[in-house]
Amino acid sequence: MLLGGLFVLLTPAARAATSTAGTASAAPGTICRVEGGDPGRPSVGLVLSGGGARGYAHLGVLKVLEDNRIPVDCVAATSMGAVVGGLYASGLSATDMRARLEHVNLADVAFDITDRSDLPQSQREDERYYVDSFSLGFGPNGFQLPSGLVHGNRLQALLQEWTPNVGGSVSFDKLPVPFRAIAADLQTGQMVVLDHGSLPQAIRASMALPGLFSPVDVNGRTLVDGGIVSNLPIETARAMGADVVIAVDIGSPLRPLNALSSPADVFQQMVGILIRQNVARQREQLRSTDVLIQPDLGRLTFTDFENAPQGIAAGEAAARAALPQLQRLALSPAQYAAWRAAHGNTAAEAVRITKVEINSRGVVPAKRIRAALHVKEGDVYDPAAVNKDLLALVNEDDFESVTQQMVEENGEHKLVITAQEKRWGPNFLLFGLGLSATSKEEGSFRLHLGYRRPWLTSSGLEARADATLGSDVLAFHGELRQPFANPWGAYIAPYVEIQRRHANLYDDSGDVRLTRYRLTTERAGVDVGLPISTLGDFRIGLAYAHGTAVPQYNLPIGDGDDASPTSQLLFPDIYGRQLSARAKLVIDQLDDPQFARHGYFTELRAERSLFAGSNSYTEVYGKGMVAMSYGRHSVSATMEAGNNFGGTNVTNPLGFTLGGFQHLSAYAADQLAGNSMMYGNITYMNRIASFSASPIRRLFVGVSLEAGNVWSVDDAFGSGTLKRSVTVFSALTTSFGPIYFGVAFAPGGRNNIYFQLGRTY
Repeated sequence: MLLGGLFVLLTPAARAATSTAGTASAAPGTICRVEGGDPGRPSVGLVLSGGGARGYAHLGVLKVLEDNRIPVDCVAATSMGAVVGGLYASGLSATDMRARLEHVNLADVAFDITDRSDLPQSQREDERYYVDSFSLGFGPNGFQLPSGLVHGNRLQALLQEWTPNVGGSVSFDKLPVPFRAIAADLQTGQMVVLDHGSLPQAIRASMALPGLFSPVDVNGRTLVDGGIVSNLPIETARAMGADVVIAVDIGSPLRPLNALSSPADVFQQMVGILIRQNVARQREQLRSTDVLIQPDLGRLTFTDFENAPQGIAAGEAAARAALPQLQRLALSPAQYAAWRAAHGNTAAEAVRITKVEINSRGVVPAKRIRAALHVKEGDVYDPAAVNKDLLALVNEDDFESVTQQMVEENGEHKLVITAQEKRWGPNFLLFGLGLSATSKEEGSFRLHLGYRRPWLTSSGLEARADATLGSDVLAFHGELRQPFANPWGAYIAPYVEIQRRHANLYDDSGDVRLTRYRLTTERAGVDVGLPISTLGDFRIGLAYAHGTAVPQYNLPIGDGDDASPTSQLLFPDIYGRQLSARAKLVIDQLDDPQFARHGYFTELRAERSLFAGSNSYTEVYGKGMVAMSYGRHSVSATMEAGNNFGGTNVTNPLGFTLGGFQHLSAYAADQLAGNSMMYGNITYMNRIASFSASPIRRLFVGVSLEAGNVWSVDDAFGSGTLKRSVTVFSALTTSFGPIYFGVAFAPGGRNNIYFQLGRTY
């Protein structure tokens, strides 16, 4: 699909066809006018190319132009150039933009990275099993993927907040500096010159790189990154009436053949070649009086948003090198002051909202969207406050995008909220994979499959199902979540679940494996849940469960001469059923569940059997974790404890266990089992590398100090010595889950070697 779309966009006919989204308010050739300063000078058009994070160089170029009093009378820009050019056209100076960027992580903004603590607890739970940010949708049109990995909600919100002086539907001729953004029509392949409407939306459309950023709908057309058709829009600036063009080309160089190591690399190289060809055709239109600036950006890549100073410095250096050509365009201090007065940023006037209009493009009722907004008619319009509510809606994962526009009609100011549901649904599949190999036991794997069907009804009924297929466990959990009509988000959730897993049973020393049990649990229940803001979730309910535990191999009791019945075997079958009350509280504010660098986590669980007579039991469990960091260094501490009071929980007959990676790592998984448990660890990690534009994100090395033990019914909780373990490990965070390699040591010569992929062991 993507290849076909790009073929349409890159055909000669598509490049030649130029379409304008709307009617310009001024005739072509009269837009780039000399206003302020010397009226007899030539009009100057600034052309800024696309190039992702390399576009930081545009700020450096603008800084040099401002320092040398060189005016800009119009801007034509593409992709990242449209971001910088659009903000400049709105009245922000290079100094203003740089100052604002110092307080923003543009990498997180550009790629829609949301603080984990701002997500609903249900999404944080999904992170344990499933590949980040990937869901396969299916519906009447078959299986579909999202149209882009990034939907650009945070970027558009940021642009909205930085341009409060620009209305929601304006002619770009009326901006402090006339502006054009270049996009491409995904249906026809035509070049689209955006000259009016919402400035943030136009910028977002211009940088919608196919496959990475989702397309943008503007006036009934589906638009993508303009770099595909005109990455250096010199002819657009000329059509606006620019007498002199200053063109800044930040395009990425082609990669050497030995660096093309995958089909994706070859595809990216092909796109790069075709973009360079359209740039070459634009550069042929440069005249002897024009100025071409090509910053030397070295190895700065499309996604290196963390290296802003390097890009800005390269832009400044290139512009200074071009000063001999640029100086003839400079104005005197008085003339430049007059030009700046005519083109500077104007303070946004306070506007009161007279009406709020909700456009819901999907099944989510407009009243649900309206209820999430704190703004009301009569309030002073605050784009940042509105965006905070809109991003909270997006974080709930019901929408592809939620945008705002302030529209002036007949003297009234109408706030228009447009919510676009996910177009690749309405059913969604999630996938995850876990692999584990240790020197203590056999390797194992787990494949996780999830199903989500939100908004089955207008009241918000959601179906959720999760299955695990593994060499050591088979599990299924399905539930329906029905929100109550209340402002707190409370819901009722009937559910069913089944689990079959294997667990080894060891002797009292914990070193000799005696047998292997197959544990099966079937449960049905109903919970009432209450989200605790975005901190976590509390659930309480009733459940009926049936459990069995069957040894895989056994030994008879006695001399072995008689045919022994099952009751005379050393390891008995365990069977039972129970009705119980259950409660669970989870508070999760960690920035990452596996590689936490800051935040905290708390989990408290309690289960009490009902109508069980002398076999009644109460099982309690608690876990707490806190993490903090300084630079690339981070330290986390974890405490965990559990106890079973009374009889045996038939769905968990082995009780609490320890062993496995980061759970007394020198011991095999579940090697220690008892009626009660206590465990703690302190982990230090050093982030030694970060990677851009790669499935591999960060590389860590670390060490963990662990201590803990389990106790049987006959032992006093906490008595005796604690077992200890030290683990040295390296770890990678990747787009498909964490990868660990570790070596653990314990007193007595005990050790264990780990390799793990995924979050499930």
